[in-house]
Amino acid sequence: MKILGIDPGLNITGYAVVENKGTSFKILEAGFIQTTSKEKIEKRLDKIYKSLSDLIKTLRPDALVLEKLYAHYRHPVTACLLGHVRGVICLLSAVENIPFFEYGSTRIKKSVVGKGHASKAQMQRMVEHILHLKQPIQEDVADALAIAMAHINISERNL
Repeated sequence: MKILGIDPGLNITGYAVVENKGTSFKILEAGFIQTTSKEKIEKRLDKIYKSLSDLIKTLRPDALVLEKLYAHYRHPVTACLLGHVRGVICLLSAVENIPFFEYGSTRIKKSVVGKGHASKAQMQRMVEHILHLKQPIQEDVADALAIAMAHINISERNL
């Protein structure tokens, strides 16, 4: 099972394609797509869409997974911008006919770290530990890896 985990963002969208290897995971591809606020929003969304579309066409994941949207009322513009990116990703899932899943952050953390209220730093360290990574990884990539790993843990391993 190959899972595409995505940590959406208008500035940086982290992505990771992870494969279930019995009791372990294999990273097939991981990275991030960066856009600049100097570009118009439609160009930024197009870049994210095309980059993820190319990745999907190359690796053919079995599922696409996002973290459920959490927005704080103090940051409504940020929530709206994130909604645009999520919409593009949901559309891509439909266009490419890839099953779409989403989990709350607490569920993802519990599945990967063992406790639902783990900090971002704890989550990143656990991802690096589980995957035997020698170097620290970019935060958005770590989140995308965690999202993909959580889906495998939840759907295949009942964790």
